[in-house]
Amino acid sequence: MLNKIVAQTRQAVAVSRQVRSLEDIRGNLVPGSFAFSAAIRQCDWTLIAECKLASPAKGTLCSVYSVPELAAIFAANGATALSVHTNACFRGSMNDIAKVKAIVTLPVLCKEFIIDAYQLYAAREAGADAVLLIAAILSDAELKQFLQIAHDLGMDCLVEVHTLEELIRVQRTGAGLIGINNRDLQTFTTNIQQTFNLLPYCEPDRLIVSESGIKAGQDAARLKSAGVCGILVGEGLVTAHDIAAKTRELVLGGIQQERRCQNV
Repeated sequence: MLNKIVAQTRQAVAVSRQVRSLEDIRGNLVPGSFAFSAAIRQCDWTLIAECKLASPAKGTLCSVYSVPELAAIFAANGATALSVHTNACFRGSMNDIAKVKAIVTLPVLCKEFIIDAYQLYAAREAGADAVLLIAAILSDAELKQFLQIAHDLGMDCLVEVHTLEELIRVQRTGAGLIGINNRDLQTFTTNIQQTFNLLPYCEPDRLIVSESGIKAGQDAARLKSAGVCGILVGEGLVTAHDIAAKTRELVLGGIQQERRCQNV
């Protein structure tokens, strides 16, 4: 499935390049201010809430709200930052970032399968404060190149790993914000134990975010206690009976754990 999505993404980028040149996009850019990492560093606990309408594996996840409506709910209930899917396989587009930025002030992560520098410039033009880089689909040289381009554009990178091998590779690039994805790319099942398995190998100066399979405040509390600085949650939020209440639950799960630690 991952290979299929990457192949479709390459085709989509090729079409986009024909419609609009990279030079044209570059001429329309305003540099960012690294607002995404700044928001994370300013908080004791971070919830990156994902505006996710569908997935290739499970189909429609949320039909009640639009992407901007989800963003408004998340922002009103304590999310630190937002993640916006822009890949067509997830019923997203770059236009969704601009729509979200028009109604909320939270920093936005462009959730995309980045395989071409063109996408970085397009994300920044749309208003993204950060982009996702997936180690599983990028070489070391591509990781370093894309990290540098994003930095030059004033954007942060959340670099996603699934395995110990990927974690070691990513730490060698100097990436400061690392996401541990709890999803097995072969089976697409999730288990947050993967975060706990990899945390001992994370260098102490890295900000670590746990992704996928996080469903309750108890999960947030366990991850916070283990040393994770935040979580990225999509499906667990958008499929909840009460999305606003679930957002508050995941925020408070980490904050209350922080308070318990301070009282020890």
